[in-house]
Amino acid sequence: MLNWIISGDHPRSRILTIVLLVVLLGLAFAPFVFPGTRSLAVAARICVLIVLVASYDILLGYTGIVSFAHTMFFGIGAYGVAISLNALGPSWGAVGLGTVAGVLLSIVVAAVIGLLSLRVRAIFFSMITLAVASFFLILASQLSWLTGGEDGMSFSIPRLLSPAFKLVDGEVLGQKINGRIIAYYLVFLVSLLLFLFMLRVVNSPFGRVLQAIRENDFRAEALGNRVVIYRTAASCLVAALAALAGVLNALWLRYTGPDATLSFAIMLDVLLMVVIGGMGTLYGAVIGVVILSLAQFYLQDLMGTASEALAGILILPELIAADRWMLWLGILFVLSVYFFPTGIVGKLRER
Repeated sequence: MLNWIISGDHPRSRILTIVLLVVLLGLAFAPFVFPGTRSLAVAARICVLIVLVASYDILLGYTGIVSFAHTMFFGIGAYGVAISLNALGPSWGAVGLGTVAGVLLSIVVAAVIGLLSLRVRAIFFSMITLAVASFFLILASQLSWLTGGEDGMSFSIPRLLSPAFKLVDGEVLGQKINGRIIAYYLVFLVSLLLFLFMLRVVNSPFGRVLQAIRENDFRAEALGNRVVIYRTAASCLVAALAALAGVLNALWLRYTGPDATLSFAIMLDVLLMVVIGGMGTLYGAVIGVVILSLAQFYLQDLMGTASEALAGILILPELIAADRWMLWLGILFVLSVYFFPTGIVGKLRER
């Protein structure tokens, strides 16, 4: 049964298996094990980013396509559901309509970009995707009557997902089961299902063709595979998945804006997470997301505490001051690439 659920794609490392189980159980019981608004927000962000990063790894790690437009589809999904809820009110019909509209628009845009651009060399395709992503960022910032401009837009969500809703009276395991908990489990369960779906895709005959194209597109075409069609299909698939991640992100935050969805900084984070975890393995996306997300949210606090504890010792408190957390995050990334050139998952599987 487990083999069918994970599509026969076993971690192939005892350490990796344990880490993945810890991550799964930690996310599954996050509202009860890690109480608090910030902890729950971090767990929800990890769930959303796992979908976003894993879908990008299908494009980069499994197909060999370098695209800088992945967060554009993330933003399209988020804006789709945000505009729909803002216009039609907080109903499930509006959520469904916005989701379908965002996913369909993402697929159309990905298909157009793919069919017109995937015939060129990789670096030129990357530049085209960067230009298109920049265009959508400018568009979202300028169409303030529709998107809220640079300030973004806040909106109401169905009452079932709002903090004011109470599923049961009293507490369960010391936690009130309100709409916020329900919203978290919606994000968690949908993210888990999407991740399992991606595992099924990369281990299907379609996924094997994508890997063949990554290794040698000329030989793959000589075997009768229409490389451009497969690459375009892969682009459309990951665009739809990224749009769904954007929908989950918007429903959780009850807000969307250029900086929250379309920023190039998010694209850089996605690239870092794929490289740290390991390209060409979806489990690497999970590891990369967890490590970088925890570092972004907690490294500064940890360094501040350590700096105070080491007060009075020469130089050390200054070196690990809280405002230098980005420097140490960069150093950690350089070290991870140096010692784990195939990513953390790749290194664990080698062992």
